[in-house]
Amino acid sequence: MSRRVLLTGVTMLEGATPVPSQLLVRDGRIEAMSRGRRNALDGADAQVIDLGGALVTPGMVDLHVHLREPGQEHKETIASGTAAAARGGWTTICAMPNTVPDPHTPELMADLKRRIDESAVVRVRPIAPITVGLTSTHLVDVDALTRAGAVAFSNDGKGVQLAGTMYDAMRAAAAADRPIAAHAEDESLVRGGVINDGRRARELGLPPMTRLAETVHVARDVMIAEATGAHYHLCHASTRQSIRTLRRGREDGANVTGEAAPHHLLLADDDIPSDDGFYKMNPPLRTRDDVDAMVEGLCDGTLTCIATDNAPHAAAEKDCSFRNAAFGVITNEHTFALLYTNFVLERRFRLDQLVNWLTVGPADTFGLTDAGRLRVGGPADLAAFDLQNQTTIIPEEGAGMGRNTPFAGRCVFGDCVLTMVGGRTVHRRRQHIGKTDDHEMGDPQ
Repeated sequence: MSRRVLLTGVTMLEGATPVPSQLLVRDGRIEAMSRGRRNALDGADAQVIDLGGALVTPGMVDLHVHLREPGQEHKETIASGTAAAARGGWTTICAMPNTVPDPHTPELMADLKRRIDESAVVRVRPIAPITVGLTSTHLVDVDALTRAGAVAFSNDGKGVQLAGTMYDAMRAAAAADRPIAAHAEDESLVRGGVINDGRRARELGLPPMTRLAETVHVARDVMIAEATGAHYHLCHASTRQSIRTLRRGREDGANVTGEAAPHHLLLADDDIPSDDGFYKMNPPLRTRDDVDAMVEGLCDGTLTCIATDNAPHAAAEKDCSFRNAAFGVITNEHTFALLYTNFVLERRFRLDQLVNWLTVGPADTFGLTDAGRLRVGGPADLAAFDLQNQTTIIPEEGAGMGRNTPFAGRCVFGDCVLTMVGGRTVHRRRQHIGKTDDHEMGDPQ
């Protein structure tokens, strides 16, 4: 017996404008959509969900998430991490491989995919490491891991220190038609730094980290990408110089893309209030000029998407000084709301731009053909956001295990009220629904 769900009382984008709409789901796929008319679809035999004017978008796509399982379940699990993603409106996420062990063989990748099948409530596309153990040597078998399901290759959390290793990795990735998603960091230039090298580092008396630690690797990697024909994707771009190098690489014909993280769009190092480990991330918060460069990079297409770099940690690992805290913050449960409130309502981005950078932009960047779009016959992966009512970010009410966000207490518009994956409701505001829900999710891509 087929199951139909009618979403009514919603708006959808027609160009840049939200218009009254309806959307009909049947057996996990989009059966019909109506933009511009309130009651055009017949839902007589359907379950009707009235969303009170919420904006419905394609389910968002996050290319950069840390799920921590296996090996670091005290920080996050696949179940809690995907529940957090669903809470934020993400329906497809790409999981970074800095787990214990990292999935550097087809057998380890198969074990990871088994865990995902058992626990995930959104679609998870695993990223394989570039090298065994995220070192700078011992390149993985890129072809075998591609066949095993790796969507990309990354040592995120560590830069590949040897240019020769990166050259070999890009040649193999180009042959396998998979992107290299790089954490750009030259460890010889970090020198114990924990905060951006600038005025705030001096005021707080904290060891500074030069921007050269990032930009030197970006320049190297763009040249290698041009030479090998590989798709090079820069994770969490943070400096104006990195954006400039990517832009020049694109102009010269290199296949290079990049992402901006919400925290690098919303905060500068001057916003760090004290020696508070919740503001410690890698790359660190940069200057206001660098923040402006991230915005420019998105608007001119140098950066193709926004990705969270969501990095949950246990409380003791963050509630301390910069000197001792782990790198990383969480934002994914409130990314849309934070960016909508601070950029769309402030008229710095159009609403359709923001939606595209969170949906079709990342999907196209990694070649995820069935993600990031709503179309008749396609999977009912969607999210709905309340643009009218203000809410407060309260980390203790989050679906994930991490509480390490610098945005606690922020008042925002655009909270996610509903997330569906394959027609199955995986988040409803104040309700998190797991694998026991009686509607099957459907075949993940």
